Amino acid sequence: MKRLALFAASCVLGAACKTAEPTPEPPRATPPAPVAAAAPVEPASAQASVPMAERPVPPGLDAAVMDPSVNPCDDFYKYACGGWLKATEIPAERARWSRGFETVAERNQTVLRDILTRAAEGQGENTPDDKLLGDYYGACMDEAKLEQSLPVLRAYLKKLTALKTPQDVAKAVAWLHARDVNALFHVASDQDQKDATQVIAVVDAGGLGLPDRDYYLKPDVKMREARAAYQAHVQKVFELLGDAPFVASRKATGILAIETRLATARMPKEETREPEKVYHRLERKGLKQLAPAFQWDTYFAEVGLPAGEALNVTQPKFFAEVSALVRQQRPPDMGPYLSFHLVSAVRESLPKAVRDEFFRFESTVLTGAKADLTRWKKCVEATDEALPHALARPFIARTFGADGKATTLDMVQQIEQSFERNLDTLTWMDAATKAQALVKVKQITNKIGYPDQWRRYDGLALKRDSFLDNLLAADAFEQARQLRKVGQPVDKSEWFMSPPTVNAYYNAATNEIVFPAGILQPPFFGRDASAAVNFGAMGMVVGHEITHGFDDEGRQFDADGNLRTWWTPASDKAFRERVACVRNQFDQYTAVDDVKVNGKLTLGENVADLGGLKLAYAAMEAYLVKHPDQQAKVESYRFTPGQQFFLAHAQSWCSKIRNEAARQRALTDSHSPAFLRVNGPVTNLPQFQQAFSCQEGAKMVAPAANRCEVW
Repeated sequence: MKRLALFAASCVLGAACKTAEPTPEPPRATPPAPVAAAAPVEPASAQASVPMAERPVPPGLDAAVMDPSVNPCDDFYKYACGGWLKATEIPAERARWSRGFETVAERNQTVLRDILTRAAEGQGENTPDDKLLGDYYGACMDEAKLEQSLPVLRAYLKKLTALKTPQDVAKAVAWLHARDVNALFHVASDQDQKDATQVIAVVDAGGLGLPDRDYYLKPDVKMREARAAYQAHVQKVFELLGDAPFVASRKATGILAIETRLATARMPKEETREPEKVYHRLERKGLKQLAPAFQWDTYFAEVGLPAGEALNVTQPKFFAEVSALVRQQRPPDMGPYLSFHLVSAVRESLPKAVRDEFFRFESTVLTGAKADLTRWKKCVEATDEALPHALARPFIARTFGADGKATTLDMVQQIEQSFERNLDTLTWMDAATKAQALVKVKQITNKIGYPDQWRRYDGLALKRDSFLDNLLAADAFEQARQLRKVGQPVDKSEWFMSPPTVNAYYNAATNEIVFPAGILQPPFFGRDASAAVNFGAMGMVVGHEITHGFDDEGRQFDADGNLRTWWTPASDKAFRERVACVRNQFDQYTAVDDVKVNGKLTLGENVADLGGLKLAYAAMEAYLVKHPDQQAKVESYRFTPGQQFFLAHAQSWCSKIRNEAARQRALTDSHSPAFLRVNGPVTNLPQFQQAFSCQEGAKMVAPAANRCEVW
């Protein structure tokens, strides 16, 4: 559970959020009245005689979060979240903070902390893995033992520094990869994109210490400063490990040079979203011909891959450069590079001085955080990463009931039916393609809450006196499990997120949507929230994930998860025209400072946001028609059902982020900033315009000629 499937998996969260203005739009011709004066039609219910402003706020919404001084037709995000934005400070230890994701995750962490503290004290909850949890978390929390970890680290580093031959380099890389340390490149197992029944080996680009290739290649001032700071940071780390300054400086210079070569050969991140561009079944034989200087036979024998030829090489150009690099570098000169990547991977198991140096660099260059994360939070995250199912079992027992699973499944099915009904209305898609799309949506697998079967950890040996040993042992255990899948049938029951995670994902390779228990709580979903609020918050997440099956990437996979063309040329052309509208729209927005949103990189998420809102809104309308009692209840509250829907959506995304983190996310993340995930889609939706009585020409109403609609 270290990762989602390498390709074609899309999450609702992954982006940083930035509270800033989008690129200014032309002033509207006729300012609409504020929502309070918009005089929406009063519902024919017992509350009809009660003025809208005097009705109670619907459960699940918070009036204090809003800023009623802002016209919703001017800036809906600020209208819905302005009170929260004014009152909220980002915690010192965080790069970003949101009313939704981070706040819920913090609540979940408190529950997990109690579970782990009790396990570490020998008072677990009678699960098979209580001792593993207690040993892993307890060792992570033992600061005194962390201070004594350098001798253990140096023993591991010896495997990476005594390199004399190309075979030694291949063995060292394999040793790292067997522990999921991605130096030079990355190895994994994944579903064959063109045979959805089988798992094959995959080698992918990797090996960078900075977040993305642009940090190495862009010539602007910010990126040059980042490179200089990174080189100084690498030098400082080696000094803390015992090197003289001149030795550490030489190592840092060499590492930056190696990583720059790797960055130059990598595909831009937005290009990797195109499945055909990262699918090259060269097999082992083809890889050895492409990159002959790297000793692949030695590597494959050491890393733990099962025998067999099946292999996808995602970026052939990158591996040709790996071969050239290994041929031109003396084996001993690879040692510092490999060593630094091990140190970086295990930083949280090392003495405080080393940990502080990593935090100093990342906070000043990448995140902007003012204080390091509290140790117990780091250890909860580390344990969830290493032992996800072991920790999830007691979490689920405490927090998530069967009724939550049933209620969520009902909502998912309603929104899938909304997609099916919407298909009939699409004039741009022909009948043949519609038929295939209908098959695909009907075949989506829905996973909710937690897996039906818990994973076992038999054979994983942990101890209480060395977190470094435990960290590497757990990573090796999980990587071995991943690599053993190669050559086996796909296990469609597997989850790629731990149940406490506050997120959701669609995986095109298995045509499934997954909603962990962690996200199925307020403000996303509340048992007492009005139906309109739940559809606006959690329903949008559901619709978002369903739409991922039909975004620019997901739509290239069929109902069984195979990468193949199932669109007619006419429907394909019409789809491309519609998503080009979305791409162009988001290309115009500013993410932070001088950094624009990358409309191509964020295209899939933006299409999913737009489609998710439309589908969830239609599902809400259908639900209220079928349930007059709920309709009356929704209409008894302040705000119309449509207003409740859009406010719930926006309030789940209220977010603040530091500029450093916003810049990094804009360059590397496939999600747009949070304020644009609210304001961007609604400008295209007539449902929003009607809900808030926005006039044509308002900032939150795209001109009809520029309005984007895909699904």
